[in-house]
Amino acid sequence: MSNFGSQPDLEVVKPNPKTGGNGPMKPATVVKIVVGIAAAIIIVMALFTSFYTVQEQERAAILTFGTYTEEKTAGLHFKWPYPIQDVVIVPAELIQSITIGYRQQGDKVVPIDEEAMMITGDENLVSADAVVQWKISNIEKYLFNMDKPEQFLRNSASASIRSVIGSEKLDYAITDGKTVIQEKVRERLVELQAKYDTGIQILGVKFQDIEPPSGQVEEAFREVTNAREEKNTKINNAAKYENDRIPKARGEAQALIENAEAEKKSRILNAQGDVAKFNAIYSEYAKNPSVTESRLVLETLEKILPNAQIFITNTNSDTVSYLPLNELMKSKSSSSPSSTQGGAAQ
Repeated sequence: MSNFGSQPDLEVVKPNPKTGGNGPMKPATVVKIVVGIAAAIIIVMALFTSFYTVQEQERAAILTFGTYTEEKTAGLHFKWPYPIQDVVIVPAELIQSITIGYRQQGDKVVPIDEEAMMITGDENLVSADAVVQWKISNIEKYLFNMDKPEQFLRNSASASIRSVIGSEKLDYAITDGKTVIQEKVRERLVELQAKYDTGIQILGVKFQDIEPPSGQVEEAFREVTNAREEKNTKINNAAKYENDRIPKARGEAQALIENAEAEKKSRILNAQGDVAKFNAIYSEYAKNPSVTESRLVLETLEKILPNAQIFITNTNSDTVSYLPLNELMKSKSSSSPSSTQGGAAQ
């Protein structure tokens, strides 16, 4: 029996030859078993943390002792076990979007007035809702240059929208200037991402609504917008009518000009033909005036008296000519309808 505070006596247990047992294990054996189990657990954990998978729309950043070292694309990869290397997977190939002025909660749209309400350049209130599409362009910058990159993107998008709308008039912002304002906001947002080196690529900015606050102001501006749209419609209709009538008028004018030119050429050719005909007749007339004169007289009589019966007689003699017209007319009608020319002298 030991005294209080003294070391206890070690009891040596010898093997029992009857039972064949070995008795309690030695401390060194227990330590070896515990160390072996711990080593096995560490090995299993190391193997478990050494393999990782990257999906199609993802990319992985490899951190060696907390420092960015490389980037991996889709597939099954190996790394050194933690804490030597760690992996951070981000959806770098996925096009993402954030909303300004509202939030989409399932099928319900929840407005965020503190983001949507803005002041225009002419000191009017306007409500602007927008969607910004973006993706990760540089993993290292995205993970390490910003503490909260998505929150920075939201703040910078809101600041860009306020800056651009704050320089425009309300009437322009809610009517014709929506597309121009969108492009200005996108350019301003791209500049901010490049300035702060966020590793974020801006793909587009699209406004859902730019409108005055609800109430009488909204109704008044809606009437102004409707009037402006009606004005634009009438202008477009007038331009359409103009574009329809002017080509037709030009075509009609061109047709009149071409007809006049054709008439001019026709008259010139006819006149030239008449001149040539006159010259030919005159040439023959100069050769034998009496014959030409008689022929012209006969041709003229045929033109002015197309149905008359013409009889030619010779009256150069001194005797009185007898012309049996009745017999000649009867014989003419019985023989043929053509004209008969003859002469009788007495």
